Amino acid sequence: MIISLSPIRMDDALTLERQGDTLVLNGEALDLSGVPEGAILPQDAVDCAWLASDIRRIDGTLHLGLLMPYAGNAPASALFPDPIEALSDGPIALPTQAFEVL
Repeated sequence: MIISLSPIRMDDALTLERQGDTLVLNGEALDLSGVPEGAILPQDAVDCAWLASDIRRIDGTLHLGLLMPYAGNAPASALFPDPIEALSDGPIALPTQAFEVL
C-alpha cells in the first residue's frame, strides 16, 4: 500500500493499520480487496472522511491519498510529508511531529 498524505489543519488524531488489503482508520475498517488490478475506485464512491484521492491498484499495490491532521505549529516535515510505503501488516506510523503541540 502506498499512501500519499494531504496535511490538513485540525485537532483530530488519525491512527492507521494495515491488515492485508484492509486499511483500519481510527478503528474503522476500509476493505479495499475488491479493487482489481488496473482499476480506479473513485473517492466519492467510498464512505471515508479521511480519503483524499481515488484508489488505484497498480502492479498489485494499492495507491491512495489520506488527509493527515496536523497541529497549528507543525514543522515543514509534517506539512510536506513523503508518501508512506506500508508493505506489511500492522500499525502505520504517520509523521509524529504532525501531532505535537509545542
